[in-house]
Amino acid sequence: MIAKILKKGDENFTINQLMDEVKKNPRINECGAIFSFEGIVRGKEIDKTTVKMDLTTPDIEKTQRELEEIIKDIKNKYGVVEIGVVHYVGEFEPSDPLFLAVVAGPSRVETRSALKDVIERVKYELDFKKEEHTKDGTNIIMSGG
Repeated sequence: MIAKILKKGDENFTINQLMDEVKKNPRINECGAIFSFEGIVRGKEIDKTTVKMDLTTPDIEKTQRELEEIIKDIKNKYGVVEIGVVHYVGEFEPSDPLFLAVVAGPSRVETRSALKDVIERVKYELDFKKEEHTKDGTNIIMSGG
């Protein structure tokens, strides 16, 4: 399991590096599928343009532990071999990566389902505060907690 909540700039991962880490699992030869997801900052929407985003969590160690629990739960639920997640906090600009996830499993069905569950649970269960700074002001979006 790879589970990291990192301050932007402290340690940098690309989706390919995270995939390489997942492939180091000694059981990787039991896998027939690897799915990945890279969440980036959206700059333009129909009604707004985001100039920058601040993403914070009140207790990085607690959020780290909660991420680890989510990953353990999903591994058990779907029977996948390995999950790697890196979530950044800090200040971001449009197109910057902030959330990376890689899941390796026996077949595409459970592996894809596990990845979807990782994405949704991290988004809604972890305690993040997102401040979107637009040309018209700041929008605050809370999640999890």
